[in-house]
Amino acid sequence: MRMVTTGGRGFIGSHFVELALDAGHHVTDIDCMTYCGNVSLPFDSHPNYRHLKEDISEIRHLPFCDIVVNFAAETHVDNSITYSKDFVKTNIVGVHNLLDLVRGKVYERPIFFQISTDEVYGDRLQGEFMESDSLNPSNPYSATKAAAEHLVKSYSRTYGIDYVITRSSNNYGPRQYEEKLISKSISCLKEGRKIPLHGDGSYTRDWIYVVDNARAILQLIESGCKNEVFNISGGLHLSNVEVVKQVCGWFKTSDWESNVQYTENRLGQDVRYSISSEKLESFGVKIPKRDALLNYTEKK
Repeated sequence: MRMVTTGGRGFIGSHFVELALDAGHHVTDIDCMTYCGNVSLPFDSHPNYRHLKEDISEIRHLPFCDIVVNFAAETHVDNSITYSKDFVKTNIVGVHNLLDLVRGKVYERPIFFQISTDEVYGDRLQGEFMESDSLNPSNPYSATKAAAEHLVKSYSRTYGIDYVITRSSNNYGPRQYEEKLISKSISCLKEGRKIPLHGDGSYTRDWIYVVDNARAILQLIESGCKNEVFNISGGLHLSNVEVVKQVCGWFKTSDWESNVQYTENRLGQDVRYSISSEKLESFGVKIPKRDALLNYTEKK
């Protein structure tokens, strides 16, 4: 396939691009290189890869392609609480602009693949969210991602655009910018700083290794499915304290408590995220079941 990715220099996007190129696809990557973009990546010299340094909210031309995969997003919840304008620009205005560009392609119109998040559901104390459940975002970040989903579905109904939306649980792994919990914990341990934890550290997230998520997305694309929404869950539910304990174990640090500093709760704090991947599995896409976080610090 000829793919246009957005945000392919970022965390999840870069792993997807790497897998897509390995599978023989051609990738044109639109990435404006924000603070969390990777300057150097293993596939930079790949003959099937091209990078365009542009902003998705401002581009006026979409290269020929079979599919647009939109990874581009502002994602850090704390940043959205402090200053949400950038989130509205990228996560809503950017998606709107991409959809208009796709709509304008009368012949050989590409499928629009939107990368979303489990946070659009809000939190859930028990059980799991299904794709048919209502969206109830708790913070500006998740609200902009939910708004983007509504735009995608409305463009499908109004203009006949084919789409796929994936909502994945918390990703972790190589190339993640250090503002997120696991990457922050690693950098703190390496530099002798305290790991900040919101509240009492009991808030629970569902964790998925980034390559598992990227591989599932590529499988869905290659399956040819369209006009569907899929949860992508790692099925590994851990409290923030449990996450920090495991990361400390990677560094042979048994006294994890001495490395932690508890901070005030995040405004609008979500208590627990949990989504079901039953629908995804019914389409033949299997996520590896892990009983612990994968220690990627040992990988080359």
